[in-house]
Amino acid sequence: MDPNFLEGLHALLLQSTANDTVQLKAATSQLNREYYRDPACVPALASIIASSPHQAVRQLAAVELRKRIQQGSGDLWMLVPHEDREQIKDRLPGLVLSEPSNLVRHSTARVIAAVAAIEIPIGQWQQLLPFLEQTCTSPTAAHREVGVYILYTVLENIVEGFENHMQNFFKLFEGLLADPESLEVRVTTVRALGVIAQYIDADDKGDIKSFQQLLPGMITIIGQCVEAGNETGARQLFDVLETLLILEIPLLGQHIPQLVQFLLTCGANRNFEDELRILSLNALNWTVQYKKSKVQSHGLAPAILEGLMPISTEAEPEDPDDDAPSRSALRIIDCLATSLPPTQVFPVLRQLIQQYFSSPEPSYRRGAMLALGVCVEGCSEFMTPLMSQVWPVIEAGLRDPDATVRKASCVAVSCLCEWLEEECAAKHELLIPTIMQLVNDPVTQRPACTALDAVLEVLGDKIEQYLPLLMERLVGLLDNAPIPVKSVVIGAMGSAAHASRDKFLPYFQPTMERFKHFLVLRGEGEEQELRGITMDAVGTFAEAVGKDVFRPYFADMMQQAFEGIQMGSARLRECSFLFFSVMSRVFEDEFAPYLPNVVPSLIASCKQPEQGDDDALSVANPEAAASFASGSSPANAITITDDANGNVNMEPEDIDLDKMLEVNSTICIEKEIAADTIGALFGATRAHFLPYVEECTLELITMLPHYYDGIRKSATDALLETIRTFYELSEPQEWQPGAKSNVALEPRVNALINHVLPPILEMYESEDNKKVVAGLCVGLAETINKVGPALLEKRLEQIGNIASQILDQKAICQQDPDQDESEEAPEDQAEYDSMLISSAGDLVAALANVLGADFAEAFKSFYPLIAKYYKKSRSLSDRSSAIGCLSEIIAGMKASVTPMTETLLDLFFRALADEEAEVQCNSAFAIGLLIEHSALDLSVHYMNVLASLRPLFVVSPDAPHARFNARDNAVGAVARMICKNTAAVPLDQVLPVFFEALPLKNDYLENTAVFRSIFHLFRTLPSALHPYMDRLLAVVAYVLDPSGPEQVSEDIRRELIALVELLNREDPSKIQAAGLGPFVPGA
Repeated sequence: MDPNFLEGLHALLLQSTANDTVQLKAATSQLNREYYRDPACVPALASIIASSPHQAVRQLAAVELRKRIQQGSGDLWMLVPHEDREQIKDRLPGLVLSEPSNLVRHSTARVIAAVAAIEIPIGQWQQLLPFLEQTCTSPTAAHREVGVYILYTVLENIVEGFENHMQNFFKLFEGLLADPESLEVRVTTVRALGVIAQYIDADDKGDIKSFQQLLPGMITIIGQCVEAGNETGARQLFDVLETLLILEIPLLGQHIPQLVQFLLTCGANRNFEDELRILSLNALNWTVQYKKSKVQSHGLAPAILEGLMPISTEAEPEDPDDDAPSRSALRIIDCLATSLPPTQVFPVLRQLIQQYFSSPEPSYRRGAMLALGVCVEGCSEFMTPLMSQVWPVIEAGLRDPDATVRKASCVAVSCLCEWLEEECAAKHELLIPTIMQLVNDPVTQRPACTALDAVLEVLGDKIEQYLPLLMERLVGLLDNAPIPVKSVVIGAMGSAAHASRDKFLPYFQPTMERFKHFLVLRGEGEEQELRGITMDAVGTFAEAVGKDVFRPYFADMMQQAFEGIQMGSARLRECSFLFFSVMSRVFEDEFAPYLPNVVPSLIASCKQPEQGDDDALSVANPEAAASFASGSSPANAITITDDANGNVNMEPEDIDLDKMLEVNSTICIEKEIAADTIGALFGATRAHFLPYVEECTLELITMLPHYYDGIRKSATDALLETIRTFYELSEPQEWQPGAKSNVALEPRVNALINHVLPPILEMYESEDNKKVVAGLCVGLAETINKVGPALLEKRLEQIGNIASQILDQKAICQQDPDQDESEEAPEDQAEYDSMLISSAGDLVAALANVLGADFAEAFKSFYPLIAKYYKKSRSLSDRSSAIGCLSEIIAGMKASVTPMTETLLDLFFRALADEEAEVQCNSAFAIGLLIEHSALDLSVHYMNVLASLRPLFVVSPDAPHARFNARDNAVGAVARMICKNTAAVPLDQVLPVFFEALPLKNDYLENTAVFRSIFHLFRTLPSALHPYMDRLLAVVAYVLDPSGPEQVSEDIRRELIALVELLNREDPSKIQAAGLGPFVPGA
């Protein structure tokens, strides 16, 4: 070896460790230019590791040697003379054992792993494994630490080369897990097992069994790290645990109960550091998410909840971004509620909430209210009939003597409003006055305003009685409240406008004047948030008051939105995009002139990187270089430079992975909003958007494989919206149902569909997020119903398989590796799972609607998949959506449903006897459609049908909304029976009940069936209607009232007016008395 080369290399490495950026840059440049491209640098660096007196130089030499060996997949290493390579391989193990610095040992171990990755796959370096086994069993703890670390790093690189050694490894690791002296040996062994776990095959039953036998020891070592306060080791081992949880091989299955108990015990132990408790609780959260079938089958939810509730009572930090055990505990309660059947979560949690809320300790009452709030998302349907027991707790919480409990109660109200809109709106007399009192109290002002915002959002026209007082109080807060409170106040004003619509007009202009100075704020943090929320509220105002009233502000507000985009804030860009979306809906064609500026900003948002400024990694800073030179610890010793190939140079051990892999969630949300906005703009501006369709479509397609599920969902929704809008603009001919399309798609529409659908359908094949898949099903259904049979050509089987897989609970997003393929999925499931099933039902219904009679064969396969969701043991959502789906299928298939008539009739009779109004509602609709469309004469069943429908006509004034819907659908069913076979209906008994239920007040779609039956009776049996003429005329006046909502189709309206004209000839006085005079032609 050339001594000058070696000396020059050493000098430059020493210069690189100096705390001087200029020297560092110069040395790095010279090293890349003169040394690192020469194979001679490999033995030279190895020599420096062995001989340099400077620890920092030995460390840097090890880092650089690893990279030179890995460079070009080992090309530079193979250019080193064979004799030198052999010498390096002989020396490296000894160097590691004799090196005094732990940091240098670790970096040199990675050099060994890099060499092994090249040599072992080609049958070389056979001496390495015996050396490692010998070192791992050395009587010297330091040697064992080095040996197992080298083995760990080698396994990370080339585990495939060691398949035949797996059982030997398990035996070796069994001993190392019980190392009597060194926690480091035990920790590294668990890390090595985490690597091996990723390469165990599902068919390797022996390896799986051997691994599982080591799990209790692995869990014990995690506990040792936590007890010792070893945060670094604990983080590493919790990472291993997360890996084991997400693997498709069920390695943890039988140990889940013990693992849950261990994590819960660690998380609850207040003697441990908060950081370590949070790690334990986060791991418990992963366990619930990834192993929910085991958590469910073992019935672990009650024990988990009982362990979490005491943690939820602990103090919370002031900063909402800071984590704490109490927040981790509440996250797990949320996860339990959304992942497991509510039957396993809410009954137990309700008892705990009542118990804790009865405590004299305010922290217990606060924990109870927060637990109630976080569980609503996953248990809302299950909670609905129990809300009469929940409201007294909420009321007491809002009036609690302790401010922290009142704040928590406001949080609970906000959650309830999001998921139980009708129930909360009905409680306005309790909520509004009570929350307004809390708004007046500075201590509870901010959470109270947030709760008020949520209540107003769902209040609808009930807001009128409160609007003057609300606006007076909220406007007053804008003058003197702190900025964070102003933000929530403005949000509440936006919700007030949303609920009151045109009733907001008197407040619109004065409020806009007050908002002006918030829209020009340029500060960061709170000011930025205030500006963004104000922009959101202004958009809501525009929708409330309409474009004519808002037009004077339109241009100026658009300018403010554009300025927000330029301010370098993801949050403000998000608010601007939402504003553009709203403005396009409100102004439609008038928005078009802004598209040339808006669309490029959306595309730029979609294209931006999420890791922050890439340049931040290009130069090592002096502080990092100083830490590196001192070799103080792996966590601090980070040097970041660019090599000649533009690679970022970092030693894997020395990286703060949380920092490096942290995704900028605000940018992800911004991209999600940008994608949504693209779809909304095309839908609103129509032909004006055509010049941008191609570029936007291509960009949205690139977002389909994104790791963030919100972006995948938004991109999918926007792409399907693009297809629908593009199709509508092509002026298509009306299609007829059938497997073969009767009309061809316009070529450009066809090209767009062929470009967009394949990547969307490909995304589904690997999609593991239920919300994304549910959104895909709903979007596909809407698009199929719009475009018709042409969209299904060559794709029918693929799209049909999506629906059947989901209904059969075999989709990727429904898979649980701990569940055997032969094992039936549990009937009791989380509410989010039910939502997914319902969306698949929408997709099947769309196929039936578009295929018509050609769906008959497919229906034989789909029927059992759908009908299994109507069982008493299934949730309300499952039962309701199953019957609703079948009714939509009948509407699409029409007479071709005939062969299934008896089977369906039997199911619908059972469903009509269901205790839930929502199911009865869908059942009444379904049985009416079946009678209407089946070619079988069902008149023999008429009396049974009428008897089953009769209870639905009895509705008390304070009954839930679903009861009124059920009555309307029962009326529609009777109307269809009258049209199908009038003689089989005992009109003298039926018509009094029928007319008493009119006019329909909820489901106006059933008016078509109702009036067709009345027209039918006028034509065939007018005498039957004579006793009900006064009632009938009042009903007609009600549905034709121009001041009311649209209640009938244009066809029905024309027939009703013709009927009014006819009856006017017979008795004009009755027509005038009913208020129908204006509808008489020529009046």
